[in-house]
Amino acid sequence: MIKSLPPLSLYIHIPWCVQKCPYCDFNSHGIKAKTIDQHGYSPEQSTIPEKEYIEHLLADLKQDLVYVQGREIESIFIGGGTPSILTPNGIKAILDGVKSLVKLSPHCEITMEANPGTVDQDKFKGFVLAGVNRLSIGIQSFNLEHLKTLGRIHSSEQAKLAVQAAFNAGFKRVNVDLMYGLPNQTISQALDDLEQAIALKPTHLSWYQLTIEPHTLFASKPPVLPESDYLWDLEVAGKQKLKDSGFEQYEVSAYATLDNQCEHNLHYWKFHDYIGIGCGAAGKITQLSGIIRTMKTKHPAGYLKGKYLYSITKVENKHLLFEFFLNRFRLFTPVNKEEFTLATGLEASIATKALTKHIQNNNIQDSGDHWLLTEQGHNFLNSILEDLLPED
Repeated sequence: MIKSLPPLSLYIHIPWCVQKCPYCDFNSHGIKAKTIDQHGYSPEQSTIPEKEYIEHLLADLKQDLVYVQGREIESIFIGGGTPSILTPNGIKAILDGVKSLVKLSPHCEITMEANPGTVDQDKFKGFVLAGVNRLSIGIQSFNLEHLKTLGRIHSSEQAKLAVQAAFNAGFKRVNVDLMYGLPNQTISQALDDLEQAIALKPTHLSWYQLTIEPHTLFASKPPVLPESDYLWDLEVAGKQKLKDSGFEQYEVSAYATLDNQCEHNLHYWKFHDYIGIGCGAAGKITQLSGIIRTMKTKHPAGYLKGKYLYSITKVENKHLLFEFFLNRFRLFTPVNKEEFTLATGLEASIATKALTKHIQNNNIQDSGDHWLLTEQGHNFLNSILEDLLPED
């Protein structure tokens, strides 16, 4: 039995992009743009039903208010898709509507994703005025050929201008998303991408390996990716470069300067709760009787008819070990055993027994009141998680 409720966050999904990237497995839908130039993309020239979609987002949230259970919203993340194709007035309408329905904590961090090809400084200022206080800019690479391969609509210059424009517009916390292990990418090219990103002085860097996901264009027409030895050498060199530049790795693929970790991501990895609204948005909700997961209707056509909820699934106790550590072991901080019990309702001894082999193999340290992945353990994380899967 779960005795108390964890902190609560809100995820808001914007399903549209200017065009679908071949590696992307997120719920996104490309649109026909009439204008994409050095000034970015204007949603007024698109077929996006912005006003109508916002009305449905808020109606969706109203239906989910039962999950709030007296809690404040600790963080908000507006993801996609490409949220920055919406107007600042649209983002303001979303956030004003949210604030009219739920209470935000005084320190609530509100993050929005942005594509360098869909913004300019005035638009960023509008997002700041709308209430967004953290920006995540998807750059992926500064190399023109690699950008083309990844289907990105921006140039290297646009990417750099976007980061500078974000700071000039008033954002204090700016995240840069960067990929490595790209088709035909050399180690020197990958490290050059990292150096260019660091030179922009973001407060946070998400640096992660390109993987081929099912149901993507890359899955149907797979590019040739680098060998594992290359990736190992690159990761070692890249992590050292980030550390030397003042970035601390606090999660598998996330690095931040002092006190600039992404609060919303921390909520996910700490196995906290989140309400998900918008096309295909997922939610994880704790109730005293157990944990449920919600999924919203994926396609805008159905969602805009008011059919928001697609499914509700109860997380069975036998899956809780895997689900908890799948998230929590992504972080580089110790896992308090009381934290595990509060989040799952299970006794810590159950987890210790399941982790025994990896404790003995020095993949995990057991101090008595917490578990901690060792450096070796991080390298064998997939193996650890596989051992936590229930036998069906």
